[in-house]
Amino acid sequence: MTTRARRIGGTVAAVLALLTGAVATAAPAAAVIGGARSTYGPWAVRMFVDGKPECTATAIARQWIISASHCFYEQAEPVADRRITFRVGALDVREGTVVHPLPGRRVGSADADMMLVKVQPMNVRVARLSTVPARPGTVVRQLGWGATCTDDENRCQSPVLRESTLRVLSPDNPRCEGYTVPGGSDFCMGKVAGIPAGGDSGGPVMTVGPRGTERLLGVFFGSDREATAGAGDISRQLSWIRSVIRR
Repeated sequence: MTTRARRIGGTVAAVLALLTGAVATAAPAAAVIGGARSTYGPWAVRMFVDGKPECTATAIARQWIISASHCFYEQAEPVADRRITFRVGALDVREGTVVHPLPGRRVGSADADMMLVKVQPMNVRVARLSTVPARPGTVVRQLGWGATCTDDENRCQSPVLRESTLRVLSPDNPRCEGYTVPGGSDFCMGKVAGIPAGGDSGGPVMTVGPRGTERLLGVFFGSDREATAGAGDISRQLSWIRSVIRR
């Protein structure tokens, strides 16, 4: 299991360049190292390829899931729909319901590392989408079932949903180099408690608030496994998301 440590740009071309270089397999970008077990996340989705855990995702409509585009490629080639399954409706991946993608119904963003996937109807609470950009200084939660260690991330994928607490950084912060570009569609975050790692790619970055009021701010795409992480900004992709879901 491999993953990008740094973000180079915000276009599909940049994503594919990374896939042919740093990413050798479908990349579950990060699990929560040093985070906490989550007690809430009804919209959180676990992605599997050939029955093996790969990435995290978020249910945003009854039949739509959003994740990171790079999760759907191996050696720069698309992963076939028939190889992909999602498990929804439980914090423990050994529970919940398995749903399948509908053939040919996934659409990638032209501007961010995001993929929308239409699936069988899901009976879960869906995430509300943020309509405003992530603001520097904001404390957020990132959730996933990814690695909890830094050596062999395949051996320490969490069976239960975990979360890290992060703080949004200013785009001109030196720590954001490689994660954001001026005028781009991504934002970066600094560690408060825990850092996402392999297996968390595509997972939700949520606002902090009472249950049911939190909003999806971003789609996580990578971290340095120590102090900094990056995500695509949902508010900058709202027109694309809405246009795809309405089809």
